[in-house]
Amino acid sequence: MDGTVFAFDPDWVSTLSAPFMTNAFIAGLCIALAAGVMGYFTIARHSTFAAHALAHIGLPGATGAVLLGLPVSAGLGVFALGGALVIGALGKKASQREIATGTVLAFATGLGLFFARMSSSASQQMQSILFGSILTITDGQIIGFAIFDVLLLAVLAVIYRPLLFSSLDEQVAQAKGVPVGFMNICFMAIMAGVITIAVPAVGTLLIFALVITPAATANIIARSPFKAMVVATVICLISIWGGLVLSAMFPAPPSFIIVTISTLFWAIAKAVESFRRK
Repeated sequence: MDGTVFAFDPDWVSTLSAPFMTNAFIAGLCIALAAGVMGYFTIARHSTFAAHALAHIGLPGATGAVLLGLPVSAGLGVFALGGALVIGALGKKASQREIATGTVLAFATGLGLFFARMSSSASQQMQSILFGSILTITDGQIIGFAIFDVLLLAVLAVIYRPLLFSSLDEQVAQAKGVPVGFMNICFMAIMAGVITIAVPAVGTLLIFALVITPAATANIIARSPFKAMVVATVICLISIWGGLVLSAMFPAPPSFIIVTISTLFWAIAKAVESFRRK
């Protein structure tokens, strides 16, 4: 094994000032905002499996886009959104969502591998799709991320109360007249968008590190939903920016360090929580 992989880079400050790093930091801010807010709803709705599956459901879209010479993010987004709408429509209850998610996930994974086998370029893209590459984020992608964040906040401002109500107590919300089925479809559609912008950072395999883990940590620290969303966003942002800085100081894949920092936050929060209970 090459012993220089984690060697300290004395020029790390100049690396951080490079244009591609600037793009990575801005992208990290946009991703943290979306992932932090929606991560809370994902846990509250017991949809962690669905969120993880959406990233993999987008895999055939990504490989298919490469096969057709189209942008990877476009293919990923189309398939993730399509899968989200199918799961949201078929899975009105949590148990039904699990079955629908598993079925769609199995088909999508097989289709993604089929597309990858049909094209050598698609096969070569598999690693970046699975593990992400935040250092290659383009100006165009950043604009797309920013637009998505604005739309996300605008939509949440309209549906926040019914979405939160149906997330915390689905049966009571339905009895009160909240359109639970529609809220489920809205949530899954928004989640597909979050997955689409987060995958370039950590890939489909490590998406939990940005969407689920910070929100799980925030739920331990904060008591109110709004505070939990803010804390989750901050933890997600620290994980991404900290991962970028450390990857510049000690050359290593940023996604690995981002995942590690996010997991450490959760482990520390769990340890403190266990100590306080004793």
